[in-house]
Amino acid sequence: MGNRIWELDALRGLAIVMMVVFHFLFDLNLLEIIKIAMYEGFLLIFQRTTASLFLLVVGMVLSVAYANGKIEFSYYLKRGLSLLGIALLITAVTWIYSHESFIIFGVIHLIAFSVIISYVFLRKYYLNLFAGITIILIGLAISGTTSSTNLLLWLGIPPSNFYTFDYFPVFPWFGMVLIGIFLGKFIYVEKKMSFEKIKNPMIELLSYLGKRSIIIYLAHQPVLLAILMLYKYYLR
Repeated sequence: MGNRIWELDALRGLAIVMMVVFHFLFDLNLLEIIKIAMYEGFLLIFQRTTASLFLLVVGMVLSVAYANGKIEFSYYLKRGLSLLGIALLITAVTWIYSHESFIIFGVIHLIAFSVIISYVFLRKYYLNLFAGITIILIGLAISGTTSSTNLLLWLGIPPSNFYTFDYFPVFPWFGMVLIGIFLGKFIYVEKKMSFEKIKNPMIELLSYLGKRSIIIYLAHQPVLLAILMLYKYYLR
């Protein structure tokens, strides 16, 4: 089993494409170019499917990395801290751009947390499936619960007046990472399965995008907003 698994890169690339599509629609609504109900019906399912796919792949990649000899905690700590640096940059930029809805614990914050904490779970097998489902169920149970403090926000209990552009608390979303760790172990480690690479331009493109997911994540929103603002204020 090689260090990179093409289908995981392709799945990550698919999730990135889905994310860009969702954020494009989100920006159309934000700039009031087209009125769209972003968190209802199909688009709500689409958004949650996108996030779930992305986080499942995160967990599967962590499993594969561990199986391929990345067994030192320092490896996951360094990766997590580097992602945390990116997450804090996102927080700072969104604080400047939109102070009232800046990102405190978005998807990159969650992934940074997950990469570090997941080290405890990487030796486990079915425990990841059980813990993942439990965390998701707890997250669903506390959904809508609010607090008078920001200290519980990262767990999924925000203040009553909380609003942000991107919010992925530990409950329920860390559960998807743990299920991904289980799937990675089940598919690639215990079963030692590999899939014959599909020679298809679309698959190649998705794999290419998947390998550059962080760059695309950081760059796509400024590009989309610039294009749409240009259209709204100068071309329409």
